[in-house]
Amino acid sequence: MPVNFKWQEGNHVELLINGNQFFPSVFDAIRTASQEILIETFIIFNDEVGKALKDALLEAAARQVRIEVTVDGYGTADLDAGYIAELKAAGVHLYAYDPRPRWLGMRTNLFRRLHRKIVVVDGEIAYISGINFAADHLPDKYPMGKQDYAVRICGPIVKDIRAAAKALLMENPAVQELPEFETTTSTAGEAEILMAARDNTNHRTDIEEQYILAIRSATTRIVIANAYFFPSYRIWRELGNAARRGVKVSLILQGRPDKPWTRQLSSSLYSYLLDAGIGIFEYTEHPLHGKIAIVDHEWSTVGSSNLDPLSLYLNLEANLFIRDVKLNQEIHEHLTELIDKNCQKITPKKAGKGHWWRAPLMVVSFHFLRHFPTMVGWHPAHAPKLKSLPVERTKKKA
Repeated sequence: MPVNFKWQEGNHVELLINGNQFFPSVFDAIRTASQEILIETFIIFNDEVGKALKDALLEAAARQVRIEVTVDGYGTADLDAGYIAELKAAGVHLYAYDPRPRWLGMRTNLFRRLHRKIVVVDGEIAYISGINFAADHLPDKYPMGKQDYAVRICGPIVKDIRAAAKALLMENPAVQELPEFETTTSTAGEAEILMAARDNTNHRTDIEEQYILAIRSATTRIVIANAYFFPSYRIWRELGNAARRGVKVSLILQGRPDKPWTRQLSSSLYSYLLDAGIGIFEYTEHPLHGKIAIVDHEWSTVGSSNLDPLSLYLNLEANLFIRDVKLNQEIHEHLTELIDKNCQKITPKKAGKGHWWRAPLMVVSFHFLRHFPTMVGWHPAHAPKLKSLPVERTKKKA
């Protein structure tokens, strides 16, 4: 069920940095819910964060709140049966996006994942983020805790976010229609926001297109913090064009990667990016998991989409594109502090040091990025199914 979105005025938006700000805010919202809770996430682990989520949902279910939770069939493949059974017994509806049987004990459903992170409470409050419900998003507690971002939103845009979540749920014929209950959609602030939900049918390039429009319009500054940076050829080219016309372009990328191979892919592009005049800074305090950017002094984006082929061309993703001077400045100040205190600057010497394979990999990367969208088109998208999570699952500690 495709949903077309437009820019919505009159919203209030609040930046949340890391799980230590995101989780308490979401759990507080869940505890105030009186009618409906919609959650989409890539991962739920049965750890301290997952248990806190479960407790909040059980409290809401006891108040007869309708609760719909959708997880990814790959990312949440190992959630144990006891966790699922407790929620389902309380009346919480749990679904897995495109679950697949294992082959020789390995997960096989690698591509076209549900990577969105959405929470909507009573049609009044919504969250968009890159943060999973897992303790590894608590960098204040764990050395390898991930640096990431979310926004809490009130205002007319919440209706669009709810519509995106509803559209996915309605792909399962067994799901009862969500009621169109009365919600407050009046002006809540000054932010103008566009909801972009990437899918594999009618909105395949929505997030990419918004990035490109913003980069092309940039006149002063672009700052992008992105965990898995291997962007499309179009974005790669536009960033170089922006830097060459005098825009200050800064990239904050992983310097302490959670997946080392992703850093190797990103670093294969460093020489070209540096030659174009782009500043590259590797964040070394924690694994960077964020997907956040600003352009000039008004535009910003926060969401689930990495700038890599999986997010841009295969996964279901959700980003908000926001025009708000105050939020832009807040993000700019935060990212500037990261650069100053927790990043190492990549120089041409560092970019080429010690890796004989970097030059040929650069050539391969160039052609791969240029032709990948066409290559994806050769492989038709299958029709993933949204299925109820069964209780009979292999028990495995998260």
